[in-house]
Amino acid sequence: MKAIVYSAPNTITVEERPAPTLTHPTDAIIRMQHSSICGTDLHILKGDVSTAQPGLILGHEGVGIVHSLGSAVSGLSPGDQVILSCVSACGVCPACRGGLYSHCEDDEGGWILGNTIDGMQAEYVRVPHARSSLFKLGTHGSEKLVKPRTAALLSDAFPTALECGVKPAGVKPASSVVVIGAGPVGLAAAVMARSLYAPSLVVVVDRNAARLEMARALGAAHEVVDCSGEGGDEEALGQLMRLSEGKGFDSVIEAVGVPGSFEMAQEVVAVGGAIANVGVHGKKVDLHLERLWDRNISIHASLVDTTSTPMLLRLFETGQLDGSPLITHVFPFSKAEQAYETCRAAAKEKAMKIIIDID
Repeated sequence: MKAIVYSAPNTITVEERPAPTLTHPTDAIIRMQHSSICGTDLHILKGDVSTAQPGLILGHEGVGIVHSLGSAVSGLSPGDQVILSCVSACGVCPACRGGLYSHCEDDEGGWILGNTIDGMQAEYVRVPHARSSLFKLGTHGSEKLVKPRTAALLSDAFPTALECGVKPAGVKPASSVVVIGAGPVGLAAAVMARSLYAPSLVVVVDRNAARLEMARALGAAHEVVDCSGEGGDEEALGQLMRLSEGKGFDSVIEAVGVPGSFEMAQEVVAVGGAIANVGVHGKKVDLHLERLWDRNISIHASLVDTTSTPMLLRLFETGQLDGSPLITHVFPFSKAEQAYETCRAAAKEKAMKIIIDID
């Protein structure tokens, strides 16, 4: 089979690989149809994720068709169209029973696909713990309730935005929210914060004018702040404090993963507020407890557990959430390298979520 492989630092190649086979009775083999590129895939290529080594098939987001099932897998059948979760969960270990699927204690649990074992950007993938790691797409007659490409956003982007961003940031009615970073996860967080929790103010911050324009077009933000001007972050901080009437924000969602964005988050959090870190950090950041120790704030950092996926799928199916506007580029499998180059040059290419059609 053909597969997209992390072959060397900052390098991917499309290679022929053996098709995977069932190795445990709880496995499934999925014939992949669509896989999306995540910012974490770029972090892997840069060497920021030490567990992901060259030779790995990339990808932890996607939709496909059940090809074969292990003898212990119930509730699914060959031919079912499914969302593949970015996290594999045995469902029975202490971590899973506590809802911490991302820290599943099984040898093949947690975030392993496209990290420590071969991922979804291939014609076929082996999914461990299939019963708790696959979500069947619903139908109305012969029509899918959610388009398969759009459903790929439920593998990771929307669950991450909700579980690692919106919820731990404590978004609630009439509160104030700032989302630092208008990438796919940041915008998903802004969309869900505004549409599901009714805050009185949502502000999105970014350096990319096209992404800020998308935030406006999606209705994700009441206000946007561009920090690409001559004044840079200092000017942006001034705007943010004016928008929050000098108080800062009740909920701060950091969705970039660089030292400057975490610095900004600490500058704008209100007394009694919360910072939710969503970004993947490859470098150390400074924590300014010398000025935050007495402000009654909380700081939360986590990996997604995907416990919200069934709920989010239902919201997609009923039209209460729609991730399709975030998909800006679709590439055939034969142009995988171009897809990754577009993702690397997202600002120039005005790219948000990039889908690779595998089937």
